[in-house]
Amino acid sequence: MLEGIHPLLTGEMLLHLDRMGHSDSVVVADAHFPAWALGERVVDLPGTTTPEVVAAIRTVLPLDDAPGLDLMESADAEVLDVQRELMASAGTTRETTRFVERFAYYDIAKGAYLLVRTGETRKYGNALLRKGVVGHVSA
Repeated sequence: MLEGIHPLLTGEMLLHLDRMGHSDSVVVADAHFPAWALGERVVDLPGTTTPEVVAAIRTVLPLDDAPGLDLMESADAEVLDVQRELMASAGTTRETTRFVERFAYYDIAKGAYLLVRTGETRKYGNALLRKGVVGHVSA
């Protein structure tokens, strides 16, 4: 166990986040997401929500320049409560978040370095974060 590390960040997840390079992505997926069908590296965190996991990841991972966050667009393009929570957890706004059509989102997710499947049961509760430059302070 380590001090100062968010308790949701397992050793396995920290290893993968550390190995990610600039602009590599991590998908934090809801329980409905086909993570194992799309990804080579999948970490399961049942009993968690996607906003909780995004907030934990953001304690160690800076976001790339906008859009550093992609969310799966809902069927009617309405911004849902879970999506507002994901933007708040990631530290982004509607203007700095990209909303991607469902099947295009799956295509983007296939290229993610890591997929984290949560126990989130709300629809469209998926977030793709792009890793920024560690130690870089934006102007």
